[in-house]
Parts: sequence; structure tokens; C-alpha cells
Amino acid sequence: MHIKQASLAVTLLATFGANALAQTPGPTQRQLCPPSNALSAPLTYPVTKKVDQTDNYFGTVVADPYRWLEDANSAETRQWVDAQNLVTQSYLAQIPARAAIKQRLTSLWNYERYSVPYKEGGRYFYSRNDGLQNQAVLYTMNKIDDTPRVLLDPNTLAADGTVALSGTAVSPDGKLLAYGTAASGSDWNEWRVRDIETGKDNDDVIRWVKFSSTAWTKDGKGFFYSRYDEPKEATKLADANYNHKVYYHVVGTPQSADTVVYDRPDQKAWLLGAQVTDDGRYLLINASNGSARTNAVFIKELNKPGAKVAPLFDKFDAGYHFVDNDGARFYFTTDNNAPKSRLIAVDLAAPSADKWKTLVAESGQTLQSVSMLNRQFVAQYLADAHSMVKIFNRDGKAVRELKLPGLGSVAGFNGKKGDSETFYSYTGFTTPATIYRLDLKNSASTVLRQPKVDFDPSAFETRQQFFTSRDGTKVPMFIVAKKGLKLDGSNPTYLYGYGGFNISLTPSFSAANIAWMEMGGVYVLANLRGGGEYGEAWHDAGTKLQKQNVFDDFLGAAEWLIANKVTSPAKLAIGGGSNGGLLVGAAITQRPELFGAAIPAVGVMDMLRFQKFTIGWAWVSDYGSSDDAEQFKALYKYSPLHNLKAGACLPATMITTADHDDRVVPAHSFKFAAAAQAAQGSSNPVIIRIDTKAGHGAGKPTDKQIEEVADRWGFLTKALKM
Repeated sequence: MHIKQASLAVTLLATFGANALAQTPGPTQRQLCPPSNALSAPLTYPVTKKVDQTDNYFGTVVADPYRWLEDANSAETRQWVDAQNLVTQSYLAQIPARAAIKQRLTSLWNYERYSVPYKEGGRYFYSRNDGLQNQAVLYTMNKIDDTPRVLLDPNTLAADGTVALSGTAVSPDGKLLAYGTAASGSDWNEWRVRDIETGKDNDDVIRWVKFSSTAWTKDGKGFFYSRYDEPKEATKLADANYNHKVYYHVVGTPQSADTVVYDRPDQKAWLLGAQVTDDGRYLLINASNGSARTNAVFIKELNKPGAKVAPLFDKFDAGYHFVDNDGARFYFTTDNNAPKSRLIAVDLAAPSADKWKTLVAESGQTLQSVSMLNRQFVAQYLADAHSMVKIFNRDGKAVRELKLPGLGSVAGFNGKKGDSETFYSYTGFTTPATIYRLDLKNSASTVLRQPKVDFDPSAFETRQQFFTSRDGTKVPMFIVAKKGLKLDGSNPTYLYGYGGFNISLTPSFSAANIAWMEMGGVYVLANLRGGGEYGEAWHDAGTKLQKQNVFDDFLGAAEWLIANKVTSPAKLAIGGGSNGGLLVGAAITQRPELFGAAIPAVGVMDMLRFQKFTIGWAWVSDYGSSDDAEQFKALYKYSPLHNLKAGACLPATMITTADHDDRVVPAHSFKFAAAAQAAQGSSNPVIIRIDTKAGHGAGKPTDKQIEEVADRWGFLTKALKM
């Protein structure tokens, strides 16, 4: 989300045993780099063959010698993966602290975790993990204080816990549960239908579902969902996904009988999602063009025979998010003429923009979402990357602000417009997600479930720090550490960022980060441009031709931490996943001297070819595309794979990916690892950790999560000389 000049193709050895290992660059080349953090002799890596593959981008010839690693199913690639994992696991196994770290992580992870309850058809539903279960279990009960009953336990679906619950939808009468599962972390889902009273599954099986919501009709006879055509089995984890379609499934019938409700063969890139209003009268279809913030909304009257799907907002000029409706009066949040969003009312009889009524105007905080509850609007905001909740009446007049425990993050507030109760969670860096019941009649919050974790939260402190980026922009970051932090530059520090796709990073609890801080580490979360913390202008400033702003913000955070003696380059590690993996890759190719270690996870490393795989084309809205001459220049300038230089003084680097990642295909990490190992001019290790039966991250079993974090912190104890 990369490479150097092509060389003559080298024959790949048939096996990847010890005799197939190549030394890192020789002593003369390594002497060009400053002393490294490495505590042992240079590693040897599997020989990775190069091929004479080049591409011509608008007159610029770009070599891609590791193109063959894009074929994850080939015997050669599988041999390469096995050989790289052997090197990595051998290296990690020799780290003395790793076993103790894993033991402490297991203790910290062993606490009850709950989802926010919701109510449908007279029943309550929530999920719970008792601590070390690989997957959370779904429960139901008739009253909120009843003894819960297990409705679905995903841990029984696969012995190794690699089948996860990916989504649920309860029928309006509370009798049926539609649920999706994902195997080994793949984005491909299968949906089934369970009788809630008996706990037994019907015969319904819905396949090839991806990026889909599920919406029941009011009568509970069936539901809408979105899917792709059946892919080729051998390449289903890599092929580009196009032509999303909305279907309707009648319970008790085969999938082959499902009817297409909406598709757009003229717009193969559209992603389509269906939603039914609570009154059952309308079907809303949301259409997004990839990952762009803008979307279209179409509507169909379900109670009118022969009614067609008609456009409501179809200009793709802004984002429109449905809140609720009173008959033909609809409520949406939108950033149309409001970069930080506003709440509007739209009359279906006169839906033109000049007829909209603004109920809650744009403010200084970023409006994230709105729910209609107790016939009021409950609005969630971000203020400097932490949550605020405000309640407004039906006319948009402010009623009150909900008091929260501190600078943290909230989620929930689900329900229907007539509900006088709702539930939400609150979390912070040292506060595990606590579930609250909110009585909307008096705005009183009471704790419903409060986890107990084996650590002392009073031993830590959080502060928010603003720093100045390269172009003068003020950027916030959170710094979390044990109290009494000495500013002498000696603190091992882990700087984490993302910076993309309008996604906001806010305070949240992590057992992994508690373990890191107990070890004496400092955890830093940077709120970079490209995210959604300050609305669309903040997001837009980190996209396409302005993407370098994101990297400059991240580098600015590192420079501030060093200048203010929180840490020093030899003690500073950086991490990020997916788009954050790109961030880390760009940081170490642009300013390797700033860092002692780097962990890019499931990263987009080849910025010239990301759009060729699975859903990668959808990211063009944020990144641009190498198919455009001007955008190619910008991408080529920062693409991590293409900016590795021979003899580079890279910090100790552990790249992580997974064999079933069909979001950011593992070829990104494979190619970057091969190129980085060949380019490395210091004795710092460059290893790649390739997980099996795992994907981009969602649904990863608890035991795999603990293993991965133990490897991460273990790697850093050695790299940062902790």
C-alpha cells in the first residue's frame, strides 16, 4: 500500500532448507549504517528469486521482480512462506522474555468482555467472552435481569476457534435469528437462520456474502442481503470483487430461489446495502462507490405492489446516513455543506435540497452518529478525538449533555424511537469497556456490567498532547504510561497510527497495551490527518495527492517524542495495521533513522497494484490510482515497496500478515519483506510473521491474538534492548 531496480532473474532453489539461505549484505555495506540495536549476528534469509517483470507507467518503467509472490496458491510461494516462517519463529523462540510476556498477557486477557445489549421482538441479545474463549458467545433473555441463555456459541463451529460470528439480525417478532459466519478470517461470509426458541438451525444457507448488511421485512418472512456472484474457488481470496447485488431471501427456500431486488450492471464498483425502516414501510438501499465518504440512497415502498426502487440522494455529492423516519418524514445525518456533519429532516414528497430542514446544525465537534430514542435524538460527537453525547428534542433543540466518566469512547445507543431505555459502553486507555443502562426519561446511567481486569489502573496516567506537523497543522496524540514518567529519552515507546478512510482513533482499552506499559513501555496514539477526528476536511487533507500529510504527521509525532525526551530513536518503535501498515512502511523508508523498530501489520505496501486485488479498487477514493498519470507520480514517490533503497539502514522490522487475508492480500507483505531483506544494509533483522488460518484481523481467535502480541512485544524487547 513498492521496489528497486530489476536484476537478472535468479533460479529459485527447489527447497527452502538451510542450504537455500542467503547472507544479508556484507560488512562493507553494513558499515554505511550507524550502529544497530541488534543483539546478535545478522540473520540469514531464504533466497527469494527475482524475475524480469517490468511495467510502464506513463513512460516510467518500474521493476517488479517479486511479482511471482502474488500467487499465494503456487508451490513456490508456499515454500517461501514456510521458509520465512521458519526463520521468524526461530528468531522469536530465542527471545528470553517472550514466555513471561505470553504468561502475563494470558492473565490480563482473562476477563469477561461484553457487547452492548440490544432489544428486538421483546427479547434482549448480547455477546460475552468469559475471558479466554476464542470467540464470544451470543446470549438472549426476556428481561434484562433474567438469567441469560446461550443462543449461539461459535466455539462449537470449529475446534481451533477459527470460525467467527460475523453478523446477526433478529426478525421483528423475535422468533428468528439470521447470522453470518466467517472462516479463517476471510471476508467471505455464509449466513444461516436459527429458531431462537429451540436454538436449532433451519435448512437455509446463504453463500458468497461479503460487505453486507441484513434487513428483515416487518412480517419476518425473509430478509434482504448483498452478495457477489460465485467466485472461482482457487482464486476467491485474491480476485477483484465487482457487481454487488441486493437479494431478498424467503426463509425456508433455497438460495437459488432468492430474487434480485437491486443491481447496477452499469456501476460494477458500487457497494450496496439494504435497510428496512422500523415501521416496515420502506426499503432503503445505500450505494457507495468504493471507500469514498460520499454515497447515494435509493428507496422503495414495500407496502405498495409494483413499487420501483427510486433515487432519494443520487448525486454522490456528500455522505448521507439514515437515522429514522416518521412516516414520510426522514432523518439523515449528512456532511453536505457541513464538513463536521449536521442532522436534517427530508420530506419524501419534496426531497430536494432546498426543502431540507436542518434540525441540528454543524458545530465545533464532529457529529459521528445519531439515534432516535424516547422520541428524542441522541447524538454522538468527537471533541479532540474523545466522545461527547448530546440529547436533542424532535425540533433539534438541545436538551442536555450526557455526563461521561472521562476522556474516552462510547458506543451503542441502539433501539427504537419509542424506547425509554438504551445501553452503551464506555472505555478508555485504562478502563475496560463498561456497559451502562441509560434511562432516557431522566438521563440516569447505571452500570450494568463492569469487567474486572488483573491490573491497577491507578498506576497509569493519560495525557493528550498537541504537536505541530511539517506544514504547521496542530495534531493531537494521546500518551499513556506509568505515573512518574522520566523524561530522559530512555523510555521504550510504541507509537501507533492509522490516518485514512475517515476512520477515527479514540481511547480504548487493550490488555496488550497494559502489558506493554507494565513492562515500562510508553504507548502513544496519534490522530493523524486522513482520519475522521475533525470531520471531512481533516480526512480530505490526508488523501490522494495530499497523502504525504499523513506520513508527515506521524513523523512529526516521532520527532516531538524524541525532542521532548519521552524517548529516543533507539527506543522508539512504530506500529500500524492495514492502512496503518502502509503508514509504517512509508515512515521507515522515508526516515529510518528515527526508529529503533517497526511492526507493519497486514499493510498495503504496493501502491501501484493494490487496486488489482479483492476490494482494493475501492481504496482509490483515498489513495488515487496508478492508472492516473498525476496520481501515479504521487503514489510512486511514497509507495513503501518502491522506495526501499539498496543498503538502507532499516530499523529492526517484523512484518505481519496472514494467509487468508482477502482484504489486503498477503502479497503486499510478501513482496515488501523480500525487497526489504535484500535492501537491508544493517544487521537489524527484517523478518515476516505469516499467520495461518487467519485473515485481516476480524474474528481472530483469542489464542492467536495472544500469540501475536507476545511475538510483537517479545520482538521489541530485543530490538529496543529492554
